Amino acid sequence: MTDSAAPITVLIADDQPLVRTGLSLILRPDPGIQVVGEAGDGEQAVAEAVRLRPDIVLMDIRMPLLDGVKATARLAEALPQCRVLALSTFDMDEYVVAALRAGAAGFLPKDVSPEDLIAALHTIHEGESVVAPRLLTRLIATYVRTPDAPQPLNSGALSALTPREVELLRLIAAGMDNAEIAQEMQISVSTVKNHATNLFAKLRVRDRAQAVVVAYETGLVQAGVRGN
Repeated sequence: MTDSAAPITVLIADDQPLVRTGLSLILRPDPGIQVVGEAGDGEQAVAEAVRLRPDIVLMDIRMPLLDGVKATARLAEALPQCRVLALSTFDMDEYVVAALRAGAAGFLPKDVSPEDLIAALHTIHEGESVVAPRLLTRLIATYVRTPDAPQPLNSGALSALTPREVELLRLIAAGMDNAEIAQEMQISVSTVKNHATNLFAKLRVRDRAQAVVVAYETGLVQAGVRGN
């Protein structure tokens, strides 16, 4: 980020005042981030996001009145340009996958280091997912239901994909990052990014987090099955 670039604006949504204060204290010293508001429940989070138009909402999953999943879904409709980073006390939380389905750009546990949290906000602002690939795969393998009869590759959500894009989706779902995918497919990292952009457009998803959900829900890969 250059000195002339505008800071990333962030809204903090959590029902615990102490957590909101702690997150704010972590973020405020970074010149590239500006905390523009706070919310104590999901309803307030949506209202404040509509009013303040932040770049990113740090969204606690479990909140009163309207939980983080439903609030994320509302924001995805009302403010598609606003990115949501879901936060959870538990690493293995079924609500995390629900948040990804609803449109969250990623997820971090609340005990994440300050450095990783700040890095995640910058990464999300650039349009990427911040869910660690292997953690994402483990979460989805645990909580996403694969269909009893998986869709064949020539129909449904995968019908528009080329064989190369199907391969890319498999590798993303396997938890590989762009550098690892580039090595596996013997192409450049920039080419991987271009292919991924086309893949996301065809699947009508926002990022690799939602793409992995699609990979499991269509049966392209299956939870707990190696060698997909």
